[in-house]
Formats: sequence, structure tokens, C-alpha cells
Amino acid sequence: MTEHYFSERPTSKLKRGLVRCNLRGQNFEFLTTSGVFSHKRIDTGTRLLIESMILPERGAMLDLGCGYGPVGVVASKLKPRLRVWMTDINERAAALAEENARRNGVEHIKVRQGHLYDPVEGLFFDAIVSNPPISAGMSRVVKPLVMGAGDHLVRGGSLQLVVQSNKGGRTLLAMMESYLGVVEVVARKSGYRVLRSEKSLE
Repeated sequence: MTEHYFSERPTSKLKRGLVRCNLRGQNFEFLTTSGVFSHKRIDTGTRLLIESMILPERGAMLDLGCGYGPVGVVASKLKPRLRVWMTDINERAAALAEENARRNGVEHIKVRQGHLYDPVEGLFFDAIVSNPPISAGMSRVVKPLVMGAGDHLVRGGSLQLVVQSNKGGRTLLAMMESYLGVVEVVARKSGYRVLRSEKSLE
């Protein structure tokens, strides 16, 4: 059975790789390894999320479940005054994200290993952006991710998630509506949607 990337300590044999790509008009390269999500290329959902994510000029952003770091690294490159936090339960992913931040010359990034919001307890963000691990379980992982967003967003801050429309898309949209309110579809492509909700200003 293939080991799931949503593991704290992957045991699969290390097979290192390098992904070169152009995102938001800029060139990046990311070190990758087996045991992390989509280690051979930037997957379609993550690419759509990166190309359509709406970022504040300053403040703080959380790349939740960062993998080897493309979302957070691109965000930091685009918005150099933005403080970016990246978290992942997977120790290989967290180590790679830190290395890839250095490799791509971005600053103001902090990487922490841990489950969902545990590594950033007590912190608040202007944006939380994620390609959530749907296959790890809606009730086990995705629901706590959505439920916890309100406790970690500033007023007017946004939760932005990408999902495959026919693999949990409606469920995730309903979940975001239930906990955060109005959901807008920011982008659609190749069977994926980027969903965005804002925390109420009230």
C-alpha cells in the first residue's frame, strides 16, 4: 500500500527531485522528495490556487498544509511585505519548505511542523490558503481546518481553498458557508475550483 503524504514521519525511501516552473509570471524551482504531496510536479489544483489566490499587501498569511512550499514561497515573492507562515504535519515537507524558501530567495517566511493550526496557536492571519488533503478525510482533517479558520483569521480575513469539483467540492462549499458565511468561486479550471470566504467584520 502506498504511504499517504498526510503522515508525520514518512518511512518511504527518499527519492529526491527538482521541480522547475513558472508561476504568476516568475520562475521558481523546488526541491522535492518521495513521501510528500505531488513531488514530481506542481499539481493542477495547487497551480490554480497559486494563480488565483488573493493576497494582502502586508500583514500575515498562513499556507496550511504547505507541502514542499510552492504556495507560500510564491506568495512571499509576490508580496515581500507580507509575513508568511507555512505549516505541515509531514516532517519531510516542512524541511523542504524551509529549504525552498531559501532556494528561491524569499524572506519573512516561518515554517513549522505540526497538525493543522497547532503550530500557530494564538496567531491571527489576513489570509489562510490551502490545498486541503481531501483524501485524508473530510471529518478527520478538512472539517477541523474549516472550523478552525475563524479562530485564526482577523476580521475581514479570508480562507481560500482549492478542491476538485467532483471529489468533495459541494461538501466543502457547504462547510465553508456553514462556518464562515458567503463563499465565492474565485477560479475554475480542469475540474477544480478555488473557494473563498471572508470572516465577518461584525
